[in-house]
Amino acid sequence: MSTTAARPDPVRIAVLGCADIARRRMLPAFAASPDVEITVVAGRSADRAKELADRFGCRAATGYESALADDEVRAVYVPLPASLHATWVERALLADKHVLAEKPLSLSLPDSRKLTALARERGLALMENVMFVHHAQHAAVRKLLADGAIGELRAFQAAFTVPRLAAEDIRYRPELGGGALTDTGVYPVRAALHLLGPDLEVAGAHLARGTGFAVDTAGAALLRDGRGVGAQLTFGLDHAYRNSYELWGSTGRITVDRAFTPPADHRPVLRLENTDGVREVVLAPDDQVANTVAAFVTAVRTQAPPDAAILRQAALLDAVRGLAAPGEGTER
Repeated sequence: MSTTAARPDPVRIAVLGCADIARRRMLPAFAASPDVEITVVAGRSADRAKELADRFGCRAATGYESALADDEVRAVYVPLPASLHATWVERALLADKHVLAEKPLSLSLPDSRKLTALARERGLALMENVMFVHHAQHAAVRKLLADGAIGELRAFQAAFTVPRLAAEDIRYRPELGGGALTDTGVYPVRAALHLLGPDLEVAGAHLARGTGFAVDTAGAALLRDGRGVGAQLTFGLDHAYRNSYELWGSTGRITVDRAFTPPADHRPVLRLENTDGVREVVLAPDDQVANTVAAFVTAVRTQAPPDAAILRQAALLDAVRGLAAPGEGTER
């Protein structure tokens, strides 16, 4: 008699929207996972939805409601513009679907509180698609810190900035929740939470709007924790590219490049400088997109409650907005 356990049924997922991140990252990762079955791609445009559905061998739907009403669908992925996240995440939860939503989960702490509470009440998984936290390089950094490789932590610095995008890009549209804080600012804020812990508050913040833009295109924030560790964060949508963080300790420093969006075949290199000299710690490649899909599947199957980091991140983003508000309208 075989003792091999039967494999659980795949999580049947609907994709609400045909965004670039769905096309390039998430749909290929869903298709590659034996634990996920893409059931339907829904879009405002019938042609775009059909093109994606044909590519991934699933049904197409025009509009999102029909996907939520589909009894075969167990979970949904929401890659819509940020201003639409709260509405469609709530509708998905009310339709008893587990949800993987693009970051940020919503544009305010109260909305994020409402959504996480609803998920808990209904016993549904709700996960924010912050993929970099699932990459093994950050666990390696945490181990170096725990092992005292740089002594006592004193300071943290993180930056995620990208060059100017096409003028019609949704990230420059305020009605869709665009802006540097919403788009690139989430990364350094979440990195600070991931590496310094939840006991963080915003000590200062600045948002700037480039000439001719209707949203913030640059920003910075100063955070601090209960130990006195400061975190300097930089983000922007009209900059030379940067994607890194550094941790300074009493006896050394760790630098991580390509911190937030490393390709699956990238071999991360952690630069460690301390009293023993300078060395590079070369790690094995890791696929943070596949890891994120696996984490979501586990959350669905175990009906895991939402990660507390969702609300801590939302609180910090709200605080940055609040402190930066007096100068937010100033063009630079």
